[in-house]
Amino acid sequence: MSNNTSAVQLERKLGPWMLWGLGVGYVISGMYFGWNLGLEKGGTLGLAVATLFIIVMYLTFTFSYTELACAIPKAGGVFDYATKGLGKDLGFIAGMAQVIEFVFAPPAIAAAIGAYFHLFLPDVPVMAIAVAAYIVFTALNIYGVQAAARFELFITVLAVAELLIFAGVTAPGFSLEKITVNALPNGWGGAFAAIPFAIWFFLAIEGVANVAEETINPQRNILIGFGAAILTLVALAIITFATSVGVNGWEAIVYPTPGAAASDSPLPLALAHVVGDNHLLYHMLIFIGLFGLVASFHGIILAAGRAVLELGRVGYMHPALGKVSPRFKTPMNALLFNLVIGIIALMSGKTGEIITIAVFGALVLYIISLITIFALRKNHPHMARPFKTPFYPVAPAIGLVIAVVAFAAVIYYNQSLALIFGAIMAAAFVYYKLFASKDALVEQVLAMPVAVEVKPVRIDD
Repeated sequence: MSNNTSAVQLERKLGPWMLWGLGVGYVISGMYFGWNLGLEKGGTLGLAVATLFIIVMYLTFTFSYTELACAIPKAGGVFDYATKGLGKDLGFIAGMAQVIEFVFAPPAIAAAIGAYFHLFLPDVPVMAIAVAAYIVFTALNIYGVQAAARFELFITVLAVAELLIFAGVTAPGFSLEKITVNALPNGWGGAFAAIPFAIWFFLAIEGVANVAEETINPQRNILIGFGAAILTLVALAIITFATSVGVNGWEAIVYPTPGAAASDSPLPLALAHVVGDNHLLYHMLIFIGLFGLVASFHGIILAAGRAVLELGRVGYMHPALGKVSPRFKTPMNALLFNLVIGIIALMSGKTGEIITIAVFGALVLYIISLITIFALRKNHPHMARPFKTPFYPVAPAIGLVIAVVAFAAVIYYNQSLALIFGAIMAAAFVYYKLFASKDALVEQVLAMPVAVEVKPVRIDD
């Protein structure tokens, strides 16, 4: 592959508010569905403890990752950071883990979008709606990053507002007694089993770093957008958890009726106990909840395109995936590739399993990223760092320990899926060793001595 595959560059269009919209939007669907399945594993106390540790992990990881993103503002995110700090092999592993996370999370969300729309369009099959959503939002991402980010910001604001309305309606019915009923049904082992669902609250926040090449003054604006996003999400997760469970206990937002299969729609179940299922607020929640799903779905598609683009640019995936569209200035080929893989995964119908595979990719990304910050501090002490991790080295060390424990727990409780994830990673690594080109662009990453300097530009959101 020659360097002309990257001759057409990504355009810098994004300011801090758009980055906040992307960061919150990537994640916010996790507030609307899926997390309550962790209550079935760990009960209120088990999931609460798992979530508390995961919040600490994400706070320490996010501010560590911000240091990396500001120092090396590249679309490849962890791939570029780990290549610079740990070498080509671990850089590739980190990049592939990132691709798996970002490519496998959208099919799970697409299935939920299909289920939501099916409530309003019962004659249209869920799968048809999900596939249509994939095509529409991939097309929007191909059209342009600014249009995609503005749309993301709009629907993210709606989704955040709806969570606050939900909390306001349910908070008067909060009962500490309800929270403590059967709070640890499966012992402390249940807390470990609930870890993937605690991670689902925040999965993909790191996607903010993948639009660094499209950010105005990235050394400043990534810090503002990234930091504001994680603090917003922590607050929303705590509020949503407490107000949902506090209405009528954890079982009421897992099982629609006693003995029924577990539901992945905790907020409507909680709200129904307060206002009934025929109230205007109930129907509004279902409708705007769809925007929360769309925000994450659309946002992760955007980040996934940049992650695959970077591996294509350096020749670790097919060179065609590393090209930027001359017309739209977006990674069109990478987005179309992800569309095909996503639809294949969607057709499997294995939503829970797809989420867990995405979690495996995320945890590998977190572990390698936190190791990378130590390596870069030691081996490249003079690299320009517009932002430095607070409480270094304690904060990233705490995040690393929690991430390793979480990874071990997810493997223990999902051994067959761990083998599938390992097989995907092994096959990709064999391809990388035997067939991938060793492009000069990788050498550029390795040789990068300082952060990319960008002149201050008026922020135009």
